[in-house]
Amino acid sequence: MAENENGQDKTEEPTEKKRQDARKEGQIARSKELNTLVVTMAGAIGLLVEGDSIARMMSYLMTSNFTITREALMDEGSMARMLLSSGKHALVVMLPFLLVMTVAAVIGPISLGGWLFAAKSLAPKFSRMNPLSGIKRMFSTTALIELVKSFAKFLIVLIVALVVLSKERNDLVSIAHEPLEQAIIHSLLVVGWSTLWMACGLLLIAAVDVPFQIYEAHKKLLMTKQEIRDEHKNSDGNPQVKQRIRQLQYDMSQRRMMESVPEADVIITNPTHFAVALKYDPEKGGAPMLVAKGVDFVALKIREIGAHHQILILESPGLARSIYYSTDLDQEIPAGLYLAVAQVLAYVYQIRQFHAGGGKRPDPLGDITIPPDLRRDE
Repeated sequence: MAENENGQDKTEEPTEKKRQDARKEGQIARSKELNTLVVTMAGAIGLLVEGDSIARMMSYLMTSNFTITREALMDEGSMARMLLSSGKHALVVMLPFLLVMTVAAVIGPISLGGWLFAAKSLAPKFSRMNPLSGIKRMFSTTALIELVKSFAKFLIVLIVALVVLSKERNDLVSIAHEPLEQAIIHSLLVVGWSTLWMACGLLLIAAVDVPFQIYEAHKKLLMTKQEIRDEHKNSDGNPQVKQRIRQLQYDMSQRRMMESVPEADVIITNPTHFAVALKYDPEKGGAPMLVAKGVDFVALKIREIGAHHQILILESPGLARSIYYSTDLDQEIPAGLYLAVAQVLAYVYQIRQFHAGGGKRPDPLGDITIPPDLRRDE
């Protein structure tokens, strides 16, 4: 079971953030044996496919470059021209093989772990220059496994090479009696098939190494319970800081709400525990809007501000509770309360007319009916 530096067991699966951070640092599964297999296999197939063309090109170059006329010997620029011509001819013939090897060199590393360019992995790590750390790595379990893999690879390649050479013994002997061009073609075919069989032998090493590298990479990413808690804490933010931010946001919203109270048309109270302030703009044509609400101390503050700005304060416990629980700030009241609030606003307008000297004082507002689905008890 893996442990961290504090001796705690790493038993938890890595989080997505842990995986992303590890990938940014280049800590992903890679298999050198898989890379070797892909490149070797591609080289062997390339030789088998392009061997004939490569052999003929080599034969042509040797024949043309070792057959020099007297005029060419006397010409100072002939050597450069021959070198340039030979290079172009070799490049044209070798280009398909080189492309195959280039593609294999790219596919090999990205076939396990995908494409990744991590700048952090290029940065020098002075900890690797510590001799004690180097000795510790030399005698670690990973180093032992690498030694076993290297020895197994050597044995497999050696056995495959001996078997192939023993079977190709007659062909190797016959090459000495063949014409030059045919001998080159034959030699490349033998090398191609031998390399292909050795690459097949490397399949055994890669088949073991790939799952092992995936397992090792996953084991390094395992986390302790404390690491997960710390990561969540860092991701979500410090609880004290978050609480302070929420408190500041609440204070700001309360100040904005209190600044809206003087704009209200009426304040409806419980009379002591609840207070809601409503505003109605006939020109906009919408429903009355809740501009402030609160309980206990906040309700008292709303009543004080309302009284200071001469806002009419009405006592209607059922309606105050209903509006408080059913309506958010700066939102219109629900349709079920239209009739009840309309009675309140009508009374408010009558009171305003009375104070403006427009008739007798209206009768006190009677009981207001609240729909059962919006009724809230204490």
